[in-house]
Amino acid sequence: MLFAVVAILLLALILGPNWWVRHVLSKHSEQLDGMPGSGGELARHLLDRFELQQVKLETAEEGGDHYDPQANVVRLSPSYLNGKSLTAVAVAAHEVGHAIQFNRNEPVSFLRKRYLGTAQKVQKLGISLLMALPMVGVLVRIPHLVGLTALIGLATLLSSVFIYAAILPEEWDASFNKALPILKKGNYVPDHYMPAIQQILKACALTYVAAALADILRLWRWLALLRMFR
Repeated sequence: MLFAVVAILLLALILGPNWWVRHVLSKHSEQLDGMPGSGGELARHLLDRFELQQVKLETAEEGGDHYDPQANVVRLSPSYLNGKSLTAVAVAAHEVGHAIQFNRNEPVSFLRKRYLGTAQKVQKLGISLLMALPMVGVLVRIPHLVGLTALIGLATLLSSVFIYAAILPEEWDASFNKALPILKKGNYVPDHYMPAIQQILKACALTYVAAALADILRLWRWLALLRMFR
């Protein structure tokens, strides 16, 4: 009984944040006729307003919204670039917030440069080790080696979670010190939508950590697959 409770709590901790982020973004993705412009139009307007004409705006793969500091480009999913939903507007403002951070050389913008590349590499290493786990089990059939591989995979994935957590101040700043004040003071969104906008911006800030936590579940999937081969 205790084991079941602990397992449920761990599962909620691992999957809960990612589920919540996806739920919030989806919940507020309904197109609103009253919106004066799309997410892409708002992004371009804000970039020009803050004298960031040099920052380009491009289309990303669906779900791949980000600001690329190396190319100095804001990339938005087609549904956000062309959409007139609360999610489209909030995500666009969040990514413009990152562009403002970087182009002003704000100290918080260096967190991404310092940690993001490392986090992505560690995360890929952990996923690669987990993908190799079934093959290791089939080829060597040495329980301790399989267990060691699983342990290393879990450790790397947990490390990526902590590294992504180090970037949270930058994400939080982009959402609540940049995007939210801009949307409020500029009257880009009616006041009665502001609670929803705040919720979306919180989801934007937690996206990296939530996704990294969800990847940990792959360990259990691969361990279950491994048992099938034994």
